Amino acid sequence: MTKPPQKAAPKTVTKAPAAPAKAKPAAASTSAGVKVPAKVAVKAATKPATKAVVKPEVKAATKTAPAKAIAVKAPTKAPVKALTKAPVKVSAVAKPAPKPAAKPVAAKAPPRPEPKPAPQPQSQTKPQPQAQAKPQPRAETPPNRAVGASFDAENLRGLEALSLNIVKATMTAQSALAKTVFKTEATGAVNADPFQVAPAMTEIMSSLAANPNKLLEAQSELMTGYLQLWGDVSRRTLGSEAGVEAPAQTRGDKRFADPHWEQNLVFDVMKQSYLLSSNWINKLIASAEGIDPVVKRRAEFFTKLLTDAMSPSNFLMTNPAALQTLMDTKGESLVKGMEKFAEDMARGDGKLMISQADYSRFTVGENVATTPGKVVWRGPYFELIQYDATTEQVYETPLLIFPPWINKFYILDLQAKNSLIKWLTDQGFTVFITSWVNPDASMKGTTFEDYMFGGVYEAVNRVKEQTGAAQVNTVGYCIGGTLLGCTLAHMAEMGDKSVSSATFFTAQHDFSKAGDLLLFTSESWLKELERQMDAAGGVLPGSAMADTFNSLRANDLIWSFFVNNYLMGKDLTPFDLLCWNADQTRMPKALHMFYLRKFYGENALTKGELTLGGVKIDLKKVKIPIFEQAGREDHIAPPASVYTGSRMFGGPVTYVLAGSGHIAGVVNPPAAQKYMHWLNDKHPATFEEWLSGAVEHPGSWWPYWSKWLGERSGKKIPARNTSKGAFKPLMDAPGSYVLVKS
Repeated sequence: MTKPPQKAAPKTVTKAPAAPAKAKPAAASTSAGVKVPAKVAVKAATKPATKAVVKPEVKAATKTAPAKAIAVKAPTKAPVKALTKAPVKVSAVAKPAPKPAAKPVAAKAPPRPEPKPAPQPQSQTKPQPQAQAKPQPRAETPPNRAVGASFDAENLRGLEALSLNIVKATMTAQSALAKTVFKTEATGAVNADPFQVAPAMTEIMSSLAANPNKLLEAQSELMTGYLQLWGDVSRRTLGSEAGVEAPAQTRGDKRFADPHWEQNLVFDVMKQSYLLSSNWINKLIASAEGIDPVVKRRAEFFTKLLTDAMSPSNFLMTNPAALQTLMDTKGESLVKGMEKFAEDMARGDGKLMISQADYSRFTVGENVATTPGKVVWRGPYFELIQYDATTEQVYETPLLIFPPWINKFYILDLQAKNSLIKWLTDQGFTVFITSWVNPDASMKGTTFEDYMFGGVYEAVNRVKEQTGAAQVNTVGYCIGGTLLGCTLAHMAEMGDKSVSSATFFTAQHDFSKAGDLLLFTSESWLKELERQMDAAGGVLPGSAMADTFNSLRANDLIWSFFVNNYLMGKDLTPFDLLCWNADQTRMPKALHMFYLRKFYGENALTKGELTLGGVKIDLKKVKIPIFEQAGREDHIAPPASVYTGSRMFGGPVTYVLAGSGHIAGVVNPPAAQKYMHWLNDKHPATFEEWLSGAVEHPGSWWPYWSKWLGERSGKKIPARNTSKGAFKPLMDAPGSYVLVKS
């Protein structure tokens, strides 16, 4: 390849007409602030003009190397170096050369392959890249502006919808709260601290203050935790993903299940900081020494309630999942949530009653409580339901179930797939159940003894009369089991042998280990409860007990629904068990106060201080076979409490521990293949001893109990017809008492 003539480039430049030279040959400054000779500055100034008129071949040949005054070595070879030595006389400000000036050069240039442009230094020569980079984007400016305008318009519409929905949600919430304020009426002096939390916390603080070393250790532990947290934050900020492992409480915590709690540094810090502080304060309260166990547990319980309520997941602006839903729906989720909030406030008549399920999807007698049967007897306290046989033969001894009157009986007959009643009829048992009345103000004086004589005694006699059987087997669930146990002791004292065996589902008889419900039996709280009952006409509103039970598992039964329903506007799920849980009953004042004071407050049954119907109740006199079932995670009737009560009976006792809790541990059909259960043929002195020798078995405990019950139910006889007993059927199951709403 031949080299191009060395004088071609100077001709192009010298023929360009120059503007009148007014500038003095003084030193010019670059954009970087470095002073260079005027000639070099002029070359830099004229370069864009040369680029505009020279064709690609000539453009490569006319590039000049940087002047020595800038101390930059030119990377080009001899041809470019020769061009830099050619004398060029140009004024400090040059006008662009006209297009005809480039034509002679283009004509004289010999044909050759286009040479590649020499690489330009980036770190040392700054004016050259700026001159070459600016012109190209300008041609694309109009399209970019059009895209930006469209994007902005779309965002503006979204922001407008978001703003309007936030305003709408705010107005909905304010309206609901305003109605609550106007509905509030004085119902007597309200105790500001019915649970006596303040005195309990005072004792805790006094105990901690008396041990300053423990306080210093606790403060040091908290400071160490925060230093560790901020060290982790610093590493993640600098790009390191390796950090401190999250506390054990974080793993499996449903409140922080959304991945944004881990992926977003800001929300992760919120979560970790909250867990660090809440766990620290709860641990500190639990470490207090020299305090009455009940007082200490009261402080622990209400501190836990407070820290659960303060979780960042419970607030819109600190919950990433709720914020993301808010943005994705342009605020519609919040509007929907506040509408649900207003509905729940109205349903509670000014008190927030958080919906836990889609109640409209279930109707008693249509798709829950549908096992075929008849109401064969009705009294002031209960309706007696007999269920149709599903086998050709049945056991001779009928089975009579006493559910708790705190809720309705159909927890044992939800749907065909999980109905204990239907399953029992399929096993060949003749099943009866008491459907308790939903008391109103006219029953405010009804007592525990009334339920014993007018409930258990009456039902046992009616079942014997209906079937012609000499004895019945019985089941008592929860408080129904407590009542049944007391009645059995009374029967034993009176020589009544109508009951051949008794099964207890999560029922307590010794209340010394009754768990957190003991916190709701202080005299101060009982007086507050009496005030509420008097204001309601002498009955405890159905929602009161539900609120108490929900507070025992606040994160699962309160805050999870608060977030999903109100902050995220999620649709409620159709869940039969939770629909039943919301279908509460009222309780007569006399009955309920007796139960709380005598059993929880005084533990009179265990101490031998309980008298019913003129008889001192002693469970040791109950010699019939007993089957006790408890739930491993039961927070209402803890398994240790149930076990302690089972030791009070005088006959043979079989104790079974089921997986799950107070409801799901009982309602666990074999077909579901869920949970597990533990068996131990021995009945040692303590629950811990029993548990250490227990053997785990998969699935439901129902088949094991059915075998135990069948062995105590006599021979098989032809199936009984509900219409051919001693009583004429009054109506189809589930009857009328169960339909009365609170």
